[in-house]
Amino acid sequence: MNARRRYFLFLFVDSLIVTFSVFIGYYILMPFFSDYSLTMLGVTSVILLVNHHLFAYVFNLYHRAWVYASVRELISITQAVTASVLTAAVLIFLLFETSFLRLMLVTWMMHLILIGGSRLSWKVISYEMNGRRSHGPRMTRTLIVGGGRGGSILIKQMLENPRMGMNPVVVVDDDPSKKNMELAGGVRIEGSREDIERLVKAYGIKKVVIAIPSIGRTELNKIYAIANLDGVDVLTMPNIEDVLSGRLEVNALRRVQVEDLLGREPVELDIEGIEGEVADRTVLVTGAGGSIGSEIVRQIALFQPRKILLLGHGENSIYTILEEVLENKKDNIAYVPIIADVQDRTRMFEVFEKYRPDIVYHAAAHKHVPMMEYNAREAVKNNVVGTKNTAEAACHYRTKKFVMVSTDKAVNPPNVMGATKRMAEMIVQALDKGCEDTTLVAVRFGNVLGSRGSVVPKFRNQIQAGGPVTVTDPRMTRYFMTIPEASRLVIQASTLAEGGEVFVLDMGAPVKIVDLAKNMIRLCGFSEDDIGIEFVGIRPGEKLYEELLKENEIHPEQVYEKIYRGRVSESSLSLIEAQIKQFLSIDENEMKERIIQFVRQENRQPEPVGQENVS
Repeated sequence: MNARRRYFLFLFVDSLIVTFSVFIGYYILMPFFSDYSLTMLGVTSVILLVNHHLFAYVFNLYHRAWVYASVRELISITQAVTASVLTAAVLIFLLFETSFLRLMLVTWMMHLILIGGSRLSWKVISYEMNGRRSHGPRMTRTLIVGGGRGGSILIKQMLENPRMGMNPVVVVDDDPSKKNMELAGGVRIEGSREDIERLVKAYGIKKVVIAIPSIGRTELNKIYAIANLDGVDVLTMPNIEDVLSGRLEVNALRRVQVEDLLGREPVELDIEGIEGEVADRTVLVTGAGGSIGSEIVRQIALFQPRKILLLGHGENSIYTILEEVLENKKDNIAYVPIIADVQDRTRMFEVFEKYRPDIVYHAAAHKHVPMMEYNAREAVKNNVVGTKNTAEAACHYRTKKFVMVSTDKAVNPPNVMGATKRMAEMIVQALDKGCEDTTLVAVRFGNVLGSRGSVVPKFRNQIQAGGPVTVTDPRMTRYFMTIPEASRLVIQASTLAEGGEVFVLDMGAPVKIVDLAKNMIRLCGFSEDDIGIEFVGIRPGEKLYEELLKENEIHPEQVYEKIYRGRVSESSLSLIEAQIKQFLSIDENEMKERIIQFVRQENRQPEPVGQENVS
């Protein structure tokens, strides 16, 4: 029923109630006294009718969504009825010089019961109609995890909105005091997370919704591990503040994603410290079109720099990030796209001379291990020479901070990519000694979920194509971190830099790639039998296990939450420069062996100080 018809329906029903309730009340009281004439009752009825519609307008009784009525709406009815009857009592006293207090009291109660009951009836009828639809055979039987505010709101939405296609059957909550409590629609809390498997079988559950919007990733992972059963979809609901503020609907449910399971709890940044470094400064991000570089641009914009320089070699990637930041622009930051190759020393010095950046985040690099095994010379030119050009330009033009984004593959590198990144770290350390006005540091972390070349999108594409998912080796393990988390920690590390450090981000526990593949297959709604997993052998240059630091490189204490300071060896800049010239002058196959050998020889470490593992 549309709003106009609903308005006239309630207007008609209320008019009948108000008009005849005084007569009904009179006949209830009639055995005790009979001082009321028909004329007096008629006048009283008319006064009550006029008063009612007057105060119904004042308290807005006819423009409410009574389907969603609550205590607030009942209070409005009480206020309108009370004001109407009191005003009528005063007018009748003035007209007839007598008061009908008992009649007014009975009439007041009848108005409350009948008018309130008509609204409640509307809600009950609507609920029953929707309820039958929401419990139909096409509705998916659903278990809710969480009996708090999020779960209650979600259940109401499921019952009142059949388009969600879910029938809430049972709830679990780890709070023992809530057991056997009933939520909306009589849906009962029947256990804790440990009972999920039993309840799924008992009630024929096909979907599990985790309705704890504030849940941390660790707990989400634990619940998912329990609820990840054959034939069961596991979903999460949005943050409750986003729902209540109207940014998201309650029914904006989504599947649990691999990023939810592998990411860590978010780190609280030192906002004041970062703002002090970045606010009203010029920031240069090299490789700004890449996964990490573009996220650094997004994150750094939150701290209101004066200007952000988006530098990259590929015009399309720089165009894409520029369009994104300009489309979402709500600040006074100037974004400057710069097409430049870090291998071009002259061009890099031109950029620094023109813009004089205060902070540089150097994310430009070749990162694909197998690709660099086939293109070793390009790895040296881009990762080593490119870093040297950018860092020396920063020193020459007195940039305040230079932060290089490195990788865990720089530890004991058996491949060209890792060796070139370790040489880049050595250049940063060596230059820092001779640059009085510039602080140079490197930040080392592992694989980034969703980045270009990440195994996650590769697996997702393979699953969508029907499989099989290809894994190099069942023993293969890697550290993982989300792009936003890695970028935030890079920015945070820059505020901690004193000069020459190699910071290491705590990546948590390593993950077996085959377990990641299995999880992704289940998350996409398939079984391993449907998709299959094929082992294809280790690719050129790959290691079975990655390290963030060697055992004797680890500093015993965090310098900030999830950030460690590595104790890595250093080399002279003249030695590194001589090696670069030599590498670029010899055969590419020989270069691959020589660069790995050089890095390992130069990677002599100080004695350990008693810490075994960064994670």
